[in-house]
Amino acid sequence: MTKPFTADVLISGAGAAGLTLAIDLARRGVSFRLIEKKDGPFHGSRGKGIQPRTQEIFEDLGILDRIVAAGGPYPPQREYCDDGSFIESEVAEHIDPTPAEPYHMALMIPQFQTEGVMRERLRELGQQVEFGCELAGLEQDQDGVTARLAGKNGEETIRVRYLVGADGGRSFVRHALAIGFPGKTLGVRAIVADVVLTGLDRGAWHRFHDGAMDRQMALCPLAGTELFQLQAPVPLEGEVDLSAEGLSAMIAERTGRSDIRVHAVHWASAYQMNARLADRYRNGRAFLIGDAAHIHPPTGGQGLNTSVQDAYNLGWKLAAVIGGAPAVLLDSYESERRPVAAGMLGLATKLLGAARRGELRRGREVQQLDIGYPGSPLTLEQPERESGLLAGDRAPDAPLRGAAGQPSRLFDLLKGPHWTLLGYQVKRDAVPARTGLHIHCIGPDGELVDEGQHFRRAYAPSSGDWVLVRPDGYIGAFVSSQQTDALMRFLDEQGVA
Repeated sequence: MTKPFTADVLISGAGAAGLTLAIDLARRGVSFRLIEKKDGPFHGSRGKGIQPRTQEIFEDLGILDRIVAAGGPYPPQREYCDDGSFIESEVAEHIDPTPAEPYHMALMIPQFQTEGVMRERLRELGQQVEFGCELAGLEQDQDGVTARLAGKNGEETIRVRYLVGADGGRSFVRHALAIGFPGKTLGVRAIVADVVLTGLDRGAWHRFHDGAMDRQMALCPLAGTELFQLQAPVPLEGEVDLSAEGLSAMIAERTGRSDIRVHAVHWASAYQMNARLADRYRNGRAFLIGDAAHIHPPTGGQGLNTSVQDAYNLGWKLAAVIGGAPAVLLDSYESERRPVAAGMLGLATKLLGAARRGELRRGREVQQLDIGYPGSPLTLEQPERESGLLAGDRAPDAPLRGAAGQPSRLFDLLKGPHWTLLGYQVKRDAVPARTGLHIHCIGPDGELVDEGQHFRRAYAPSSGDWVLVRPDGYIGAFVSSQQTDALMRFLDEQGVA
């Protein structure tokens, strides 16, 4: 006799990807367990950059202001010359925010701070991480997954509808599912360490010998902490002394300065850089997200951000199918996210090559604002649009004014687990209300007024157009007033009742 379901979803791994998925499922009322084999939280800063698109996701999840308060902007880069002089430059070109793109600069916050904020948000939603609990085995059938867990109180067997492997580059879930992880080792070994040091001011990201792989070193003050992050390539073979004394000696050797001293090591790691992408993101009722599905070199700050967005893409789809939507909806997770990871892997590898030459500069391509799903099965355009914003693109923000006179933002209307339907100069009753669908009408007779024409400029709608925005902030459909029947069929197909 089949064991009853313990929860809808088991999430194995409580890093940024697993926590994002847990927060998203919790706010949707989906039952889950979030397990982490380590006995406590991760204490390092490995992923310290939060890109603009991820900032938008964090706003939706209710944590952006806390993340910003805990972190800070990137300092300028200070590149030292052999004679001790230096040149300062910005890490990325400064671009002012716009009404359509309210966040334009990467935010610095060490990974342990980001995950701490996420765990706090999860507790607010009534859930928490089960530390010291490891996935030890799994079997799946057409109805669910039976998982064997090993924890502090021994072993237990549970049954869930779906399993998500968020368990990192050495993923147990990926191995158990026999999913290949092809790619290559990039011939670069590096150390990263969070240290307490004296001898450097906190107003710059100090860089020495950029482009010289035997002497290169970067020391970056970690916003929101008293720590510096040390990064340096090291020989491919041999032991590396990661003690305070060993790192102080390395700094002295590479900088020629004896005044920079490491007094304590908060966390340190030596690692080989790899570029790998899972052959598949799904096997039956089991899925891979984050580093379990892709690993990149750290250049460009893409890894953690891509992982968060994997979870954000999968969360609403799992919740929809568990709630009765067609199971085929889950097929779109791999078809949408795997090509994105392939592109990000190529970008990070290209930026690594630039870093090895001392030519690393970050542009718009790292911000992830231009990522979209134009070829997705979850898109509808009737009539087909030839230019401008298309179905599958990220939905831009826009300042609006409510009919009662108060200012509003489009992102405020999109925030939450629902679908959003925006009608431009339409008759409101042309599309009937549905559970899980928020309808807003923009125009002289609507409840929202596009006073500054920001919505019109961003979306380029014609009078009578309807724009459907998915729960993850991407445009699902663009239809004219004559195509509302097609829109309603599309909503039916996505399980929006």
